[in-house]
Order: sequence, then structure tokens, then C-alpha cells
Amino acid sequence: MPEKQLIIYTDGAARGNPGRGGYGAILMWGNKQKELSAGYRLTTNNRMELMAVIVALKALTKEGLNILIYTDSQYVLNSVEKKWLDGWVRTNFKGGKKNKDLWMEYYHLAKKHSIKFVWVKGHADNIHNNRCDELATAAADGNNLLIDEGYEQLQNKLL
Repeated sequence: MPEKQLIIYTDGAARGNPGRGGYGAILMWGNKQKELSAGYRLTTNNRMELMAVIVALKALTKEGLNILIYTDSQYVLNSVEKKWLDGWVRTNFKGGKKNKDLWMEYYHLAKKHSIKFVWVKGHADNIHNNRCDELATAAADGNNLLIDEGYEQLQNKLL
């Protein structure tokens, strides 16, 4: 019997870059499905793309899962699949690579599972990616926006 696989779809959105942002994620295990989303008052699109992945992984209660993550973010996919992240970690993000806080969080979460990323074209005919986009944009446009502390702290240091 083939090993069961967790399927995750993710998307991020930003109204302005930086601006209001949100993420959406769908976790699918067999016939079970869970949707996750939240909005932030000031963030970037790349941060929300990555945040969607992180929040999905943090929602898991088991370790050692075989996970397939579908994303329309070349940034997220290439950073992991082309091993850019491994190099950034090895050099402690020398050269000021962005989003160190989120990448380190992902890095530690990813060690608990076997993860493979697959790129899907955004705003196309994939119903799950389109649903994640709906979740992300609705969250970005919503009320009670959260604070992306990693982003806002960095911006305050730069001022």
C-alpha cells in the first residue's frame, strides 16, 4: 500500500509591496480538508507566500510526514528546491538576504518532514490554488489585521 501523502496548497498576497497582506493555505489528507488564512497590516508578497507554508506546517500535529506543497511562488520553490536556503543558512544569510526570520522558522519546521514543492501557475485553472488566492486576498482586505513583527521590526531598524 502506498504511503499516504499530505497535500498542501499555499498562496500569499499583498496590496502594495509592501502593504496590507494575507496568506491562504489548504491542507488535504485523504478526504479531509482544512483551510487557514490571516491578514497583516504591513508586509510583502514574498513574506506572505512563505508565511502560508510556515503556518500550514505549524498546524501539523505529527512529524515524519510525506508532504507535497503546491505553490505559485517561484521565490519559495526555488529557495528550497534549488538549495538556496541551505547556502543562506550556511553563511548566516550573509549579504542581507531577506526574510531571515521566516526562512529560519521554515528551515526548522521542514526538518521534521519529507517535503517536496511543486510549482503551479497562479490565477489559472487550479481550483485549490485559486481558493488559496481567494483566502489570501480576503485576509489582506479584512479587518483585525495582524502585525508582521519580523517585517515591521526590520523596517523600524532601517529608519
